[in-house]
Amino acid sequence: MANISQRRPENAAGPFYVDSSCIDCDACRSMAPRFYSDIGDQSAVTRQPETEAERLQAFQALLTCPTASIGCTDKPSAGFVTRAASSFPLSVAGEVYFCGYAAKSSFGATAWFVRRPDGNVLVDSPRFAAPLVRRIREMGGIRWLFLTHQDDVADHAKWAREFGCTRILHESDVHGQTRDVEMQPVGEEAVRLARDLTVIPTPGHTRGSCVLHFAGQHESFLFGGDHVAYSPSRGHLYAFRSACWYSWPEVVRSLEKLRDWDFNWVLPGHGRRFHGSQAEARASLERGIAWARGV
Repeated sequence: MANISQRRPENAAGPFYVDSSCIDCDACRSMAPRFYSDIGDQSAVTRQPETEAERLQAFQALLTCPTASIGCTDKPSAGFVTRAASSFPLSVAGEVYFCGYAAKSSFGATAWFVRRPDGNVLVDSPRFAAPLVRRIREMGGIRWLFLTHQDDVADHAKWAREFGCTRILHESDVHGQTRDVEMQPVGEEAVRLARDLTVIPTPGHTRGSCVLHFAGQHESFLFGGDHVAYSPSRGHLYAFRSACWYSWPEVVRSLEKLRDWDFNWVLPGHGRRFHGSQAEARASLERGIAWARGV
């Protein structure tokens, strides 16, 4: 829980607050933008939740915060805490869920869960939190743990030990604590895991950055890691120029590779999600490519 003595003065009056330990990861703002905002390079509560549903959403963001920087001075009931803690993973669309419980070691990156008859997929690693572990076990466990790149691996080893899943990380991003990852794709050819799952190497953000394409029953998803996300201010898909650790020209080329894939969702590790028609996704991608070329 956050430290009340470090409560930021920018917080609106009321029980929920953000303290000065916030690392500006954007997790709470992307989850509950009605209550959390970016104020002075850190988050703050700019509107207090009022209804029970709003309090639940604000508390889910509290649980997701990777640095425990969100607090609540009103002590919730044990039943409310249990309800919030066990609500993850949260449904996004179809077979896809948002895991919550972001990890500080991944700078608050978002992890996703895909429920499939032929084996579930965890995309990047959330915290190894007991309520989330229980829920994922109830939902059928994990067959694959897909790691988009070297930065968002967090508690991957704990998840692998618990569920006996096959971890996937491109060999160019394998270092130290990930050397025992079971599947290490090489090169830039797409790797088909199953008829509905494809690993697409997208070097640029890091040398071994990859995205995962999932062709769901009704919609298609691109799990973008830190390669591609949606920018509300720009109004299109984009890549992180200020957080490019390998090669910006490679980022641009990797964005261009995504033209070969149909999708209407983009679910990133950092940044905001995108949802529209496939035509809208393609148009947004083209605008993002044009922007990236001009940077």
